[in-house]
Amino acid sequence: MLLIPAIDLKDGKCVRLRQGRMDDATVFGEDPVEVAGRWRDAGARRLHLVDLNGAFAGEPVNGDAIRAIAAAYPDLPIQVGGGIRNERTIAAYLDAGVSWCIIGTQAVKEPAFVARACHAFPDNIIVGLDAKDGLVAINGWAVVTDHKAEELARRFETDGVTAIVYTDIGRDGMLTGPNVEATARLAEAIAVPVIASGGITSLDDVRALAAVAGPGEGRGIIGAITGRAIYEGTLDFAEGQRIADSAAGDSAGV
Repeated sequence: MLLIPAIDLKDGKCVRLRQGRMDDATVFGEDPVEVAGRWRDAGARRLHLVDLNGAFAGEPVNGDAIRAIAAAYPDLPIQVGGGIRNERTIAAYLDAGVSWCIIGTQAVKEPAFVARACHAFPDNIIVGLDAKDGLVAINGWAVVTDHKAEELARRFETDGVTAIVYTDIGRDGMLTGPNVEATARLAEAIAVPVIASGGITSLDDVRALAAVAGPGEGRGIIGAITGRAIYEGTLDFAEGQRIADSAAGDSAGV
Protein backbone atom coordinates (compact mmCIF):
# COMPACT_ATOMS: atom_id res chain seq x y z
CA MET A 1 0.00 0.00 0.00
CA LEU A 2 1.33 3.39 -1.00
CA LEU A 3 1.38 6.34 1.35
CA ILE A 4 0.68 9.33 -0.90
CA PRO A 5 1.53 12.90 0.17
CA ALA A 6 -1.12 15.48 -0.68
CA ILE A 7 -0.20 18.90 -2.02
CA ASP A 8 -3.30 21.08 -2.00
CA LEU A 9 -2.86 24.26 -4.01
CA LYS A 10 -4.59 27.55 -3.20
CA ASP A 11 -3.45 30.78 -4.80
CA GLY A 12 -0.19 29.11 -5.85
CA LYS A 13 0.69 27.99 -2.32
CA CYS A 14 0.64 24.63 -0.56
CA VAL A 15 -2.16 24.63 2.02
CA ARG A 16 -4.45 22.35 3.97
CA LEU A 17 -8.13 22.99 4.55
CA ARG A 18 -10.30 21.81 7.41
CA GLN A 19 -13.29 19.88 6.04
CA GLY A 20 -12.94 21.58 2.66
CA ARG A 21 -13.52 25.14 3.90
CA MET A 22 -11.58 27.60 1.75
CA ASP A 23 -11.72 30.17 4.55
CA ASP A 24 -10.03 27.76 6.97
CA ALA A 25 -6.70 27.18 5.23
CA THR A 26 -3.26 26.74 6.74
CA VAL A 27 -0.29 27.56 4.50
CA PHE A 28 2.44 24.92 4.71
CA GLY A 29 4.64 26.05 1.82
CA GLU A 30 5.09 29.01 -0.47
CA ASP A 31 6.86 26.93 -3.17
CA PRO A 32 4.93 23.82 -4.28
CA VAL A 33 7.91 22.50 -6.26
CA GLU A 34 10.07 22.59 -3.14
CA VAL A 35 7.33 20.85 -1.14
CA ALA A 36 7.04 18.13 -3.78
CA GLY A 37 10.80 17.62 -3.65
CA ARG A 38 10.65 17.26 0.11
CA TRP A 39 8.24 14.32 -0.16
CA ARG A 40 10.15 12.75 -3.04
CA ASP A 41 13.30 12.86 -0.93
CA ALA A 42 11.39 11.25 1.95
CA GLY A 43 10.58 8.29 -0.31
CA ALA A 44 7.23 9.17 -1.85
CA ARG A 45 6.42 7.06 -4.90
CA ARG A 46 3.38 9.09 -5.94
CA LEU A 47 1.98 12.57 -5.29
CA HIS A 48 -1.61 13.70 -4.95
CA LEU A 49 -2.11 17.26 -6.20
CA VAL A 50 -5.37 19.18 -5.80
CA ASP A 51 -6.20 22.51 -7.42
CA LEU A 52 -8.47 23.85 -4.68
CA ASN A 53 -9.27 27.06 -6.53
CA GLY A 54 -10.01 24.98 -9.59
CA ALA A 55 -12.44 22.77 -7.69
CA PHE A 56 -14.57 25.82 -6.94
CA ALA A 57 -13.99 27.62 -10.25
CA GLY A 58 -14.73 24.55 -12.38
CA GLU A 59 -11.53 24.98 -14.37
CA PRO A 60 -7.79 24.82 -13.66
CA VAL A 61 -6.44 27.77 -11.67
CA ASN A 62 -3.16 26.42 -10.29
CA GLY A 63 -2.12 24.69 -13.50
CA ASP A 64 1.22 26.48 -13.63
CA ALA A 65 2.27 25.06 -10.26
CA ILE A 66 1.15 21.57 -11.25
CA ARG A 67 3.05 21.71 -14.52
CA ALA A 68 6.13 22.97 -12.68
CA ILE A 69 6.06 20.00 -10.29
CA ALA A 70 5.63 17.53 -13.15
CA ALA A 71 8.53 19.12 -15.03
CA ALA A 72 10.81 19.15 -11.97
CA TYR A 73 10.21 15.49 -11.10
CA PRO A 74 9.42 13.64 -14.34
CA ASP A 75 9.99 10.20 -12.82
CA LEU A 76 7.56 10.75 -9.92
CA PRO A 77 3.98 9.67 -10.77
CA ILE A 78 1.42 12.40 -10.11
CA GLN A 79 -2.35 12.28 -9.80
CA VAL A 80 -4.23 15.58 -10.11
CA GLY A 81 -7.74 16.64 -9.18
CA GLY A 82 -9.71 19.86 -8.95
CA GLY A 83 -11.49 21.65 -11.78
CA ILE A 84 -11.24 18.82 -14.32
CA ARG A 85 -14.45 19.19 -16.31
CA ASN A 86 -13.54 18.34 -19.92
CA GLU A 87 -11.29 16.27 -22.14
CA ARG A 88 -9.21 19.30 -23.09
CA THR A 89 -8.05 19.76 -19.50
CA ILE A 90 -7.20 16.07 -19.18
CA ALA A 91 -5.16 16.12 -22.37
CA ALA A 92 -3.25 19.22 -21.23
CA TYR A 93 -2.35 17.66 -17.88
CA LEU A 94 -1.25 14.37 -19.43
CA ASP A 95 0.84 16.24 -21.98
CA ALA A 96 2.50 18.08 -19.08
CA GLY A 97 3.60 14.80 -17.50
CA VAL A 98 0.74 14.06 -15.08
CA SER A 99 0.02 10.33 -14.81
CA TRP A 100 -3.64 10.35 -13.73
CA CYS A 101 -6.47 12.87 -13.75
CA ILE A 102 -9.08 12.66 -11.02
CA ILE A 103 -12.65 13.49 -12.00
CA GLY A 104 -14.79 14.47 -9.03
CA THR A 105 -17.76 16.81 -9.28
CA GLN A 106 -18.18 16.32 -13.03
CA ALA A 107 -18.35 12.55 -12.55
CA VAL A 108 -21.48 13.01 -10.46
CA LYS A 109 -23.03 15.76 -12.56
CA GLU A 110 -22.29 14.10 -15.91
CA PRO A 111 -21.46 10.40 -15.46
CA ALA A 112 -21.17 9.94 -19.24
CA PHE A 113 -18.09 12.20 -19.10
CA VAL A 114 -16.26 9.50 -17.16
CA ALA A 115 -17.03 6.91 -19.84
CA ARG A 116 -15.82 9.25 -22.58
CA ALA A 117 -12.66 10.09 -20.68
CA CYS A 118 -11.85 6.44 -19.99
CA HIS A 119 -12.28 5.68 -23.68
CA ALA A 120 -10.11 8.61 -24.78
CA PHE A 121 -7.46 8.23 -22.07
CA PRO A 122 -7.35 4.57 -20.97
CA ASP A 123 -5.41 3.91 -17.75
CA ASN A 124 -5.24 7.62 -16.94
CA ILE A 125 -8.61 8.28 -15.28
CA ILE A 126 -9.41 8.10 -11.58
CA VAL A 127 -12.75 9.09 -10.06
CA GLY A 128 -12.80 10.90 -6.74
CA LEU A 129 -15.79 10.26 -4.52
CA ASP A 130 -16.06 12.55 -1.51
CA ALA A 131 -18.67 11.27 0.90
CA LYS A 132 -20.38 12.27 4.11
CA ASP A 133 -22.32 9.51 5.84
CA GLY A 134 -22.04 7.49 2.64
CA LEU A 135 -23.51 10.20 0.38
CA VAL A 136 -21.39 11.89 -2.28
CA ALA A 137 -20.59 15.61 -2.01
CA ILE A 138 -19.70 17.86 -4.96
CA ASN A 139 -18.63 21.44 -5.75
CA GLY A 140 -15.75 21.47 -3.30
CA TRP A 141 -17.92 19.61 -0.75
CA ALA A 142 -20.41 22.48 -0.73
CA VAL A 143 -23.33 20.26 -1.83
CA VAL A 144 -24.18 16.81 -0.48
CA THR A 145 -26.14 14.78 -3.04
CA ASP A 146 -28.50 11.82 -2.71
CA HIS A 147 -26.05 9.53 -4.53
CA LYS A 148 -24.56 6.67 -2.54
CA ALA A 149 -20.81 6.38 -2.96
CA GLU A 150 -20.86 2.62 -3.39
CA GLU A 151 -23.48 2.73 -6.17
CA LEU A 152 -21.57 5.36 -8.13
CA ALA A 153 -18.30 3.47 -7.68
CA ARG A 154 -19.85 0.37 -9.25
CA ARG A 155 -20.99 2.41 -12.25
CA PHE A 156 -17.57 3.97 -12.79
CA GLU A 157 -15.93 0.58 -12.40
CA THR A 158 -17.78 -0.59 -15.50
CA ASP A 159 -16.63 2.54 -17.37
CA GLY A 160 -13.00 1.49 -16.91
CA VAL A 161 -11.62 3.87 -14.30
CA THR A 162 -8.16 3.05 -13.01
CA ALA A 163 -9.04 3.63 -9.34
CA ILE A 164 -11.44 5.32 -6.94
CA VAL A 165 -10.19 7.92 -4.47
CA TYR A 166 -12.55 7.73 -1.50
CA THR A 167 -12.58 10.66 0.92
CA ASP A 168 -14.56 10.83 4.14
CA ILE A 169 -15.13 14.59 4.21
CA GLY A 170 -16.21 14.54 7.82
CA ARG A 171 -12.66 13.58 8.78
CA ASP A 172 -10.49 15.28 6.17
CA GLY A 173 -8.07 17.78 7.68
CA MET A 174 -9.35 17.08 11.20
CA LEU A 175 -6.64 14.65 12.36
CA THR A 176 -9.31 12.31 13.72
CA GLY A 177 -8.31 9.11 11.95
CA PRO A 178 -9.64 7.61 8.69
CA ASN A 179 -12.98 5.90 8.25
CA VAL A 180 -11.39 2.46 7.91
CA GLU A 181 -14.66 0.54 7.93
CA ALA A 182 -16.34 2.54 5.15
CA THR A 183 -13.19 2.47 3.01
CA ALA A 184 -12.82 -1.28 3.43
CA ARG A 185 -16.50 -1.84 2.55
CA LEU A 186 -16.10 0.13 -0.67
CA ALA A 187 -12.91 -1.75 -1.59
CA GLU A 188 -14.69 -5.05 -1.07
CA ALA A 189 -17.68 -3.97 -3.16
CA ILE A 190 -15.77 -3.13 -6.35
CA ALA A 191 -13.06 -4.76 -8.44
CA VAL A 192 -10.96 -1.65 -9.07
CA PRO A 193 -8.46 -0.33 -6.54
CA VAL A 194 -9.43 2.18 -3.86
CA ILE A 195 -7.20 4.98 -2.57
CA ALA A 196 -8.16 6.07 0.93
CA SER A 197 -8.25 9.73 1.90
CA GLY A 198 -9.32 11.80 4.87
CA GLY A 199 -8.21 11.89 8.49
CA ILE A 200 -5.01 9.82 8.29
CA THR A 201 -3.11 11.06 11.31
CA SER A 202 -0.71 8.52 12.77
CA LEU A 203 1.28 5.36 12.19
CA ASP A 204 -1.57 3.46 13.82
CA ASP A 205 -3.91 4.76 11.10
CA VAL A 206 -1.50 3.46 8.46
CA ARG A 207 -1.42 0.08 10.19
CA ALA A 208 -5.22 -0.02 10.38
CA LEU A 209 -5.65 0.66 6.66
CA ALA A 210 -2.86 -1.72 5.68
CA ALA A 211 -4.52 -4.45 7.75
CA VAL A 212 -7.68 -4.26 5.61
CA ALA A 213 -5.96 -3.41 2.32
CA GLY A 214 -6.84 -6.73 0.75
CA PRO A 215 -4.94 -9.07 -1.55
CA GLY A 216 -3.78 -6.53 -4.13
CA GLU A 217 -3.77 -7.89 -7.68
CA GLY A 218 -5.64 -4.89 -9.04
CA ARG A 219 -8.12 -4.41 -6.21
CA GLY A 220 -8.36 -3.54 -2.55
CA ILE A 221 -6.92 -0.45 -0.85
CA ILE A 222 -3.74 0.27 -2.80
CA GLY A 223 -2.96 3.71 -1.40
CA ALA A 224 -3.63 6.18 1.39
CA ILE A 225 -3.45 9.94 0.89
CA THR A 226 -2.16 11.97 3.81
CA GLY A 227 -1.87 15.72 4.17
CA ARG A 228 -2.11 17.75 7.37
CA ALA A 229 -0.54 14.99 9.49
CA ILE A 230 2.73 14.89 7.56
CA TYR A 231 2.93 18.70 7.51
CA GLU A 232 2.25 19.09 11.22
CA GLY A 233 4.47 16.15 12.14
CA THR A 234 1.98 13.77 13.75
CA LEU A 235 2.87 11.22 11.05
CA ASP A 236 6.43 10.43 9.97
CA PHE A 237 6.03 9.86 6.25
CA ALA A 238 9.07 7.66 5.68
CA GLU A 239 8.25 5.43 8.66
CA GLY A 240 4.61 5.26 7.57
CA GLN A 241 5.62 4.01 4.13
CA ARG A 242 7.93 1.45 5.68
CA ILE A 243 5.06 0.15 7.82
CA ALA A 244 2.68 0.07 4.84
CA ASP A 245 5.22 -1.86 2.76
CA SER A 246 5.83 -4.32 5.58
CA ALA A 247 2.15 -4.86 6.37
CA ALA A 248 0.60 -4.98 2.92
CA GLY A 249 3.41 -5.45 0.44
CA ASP A 250 4.58 -2.91 -2.09
CA SER A 251 1.76 -1.82 -4.43
CA ALA A 252 3.69 0.88 -6.21
CA GLY A 253 1.37 1.22 -9.21
CA VAL A 254 -2.27 1.00 -10.09
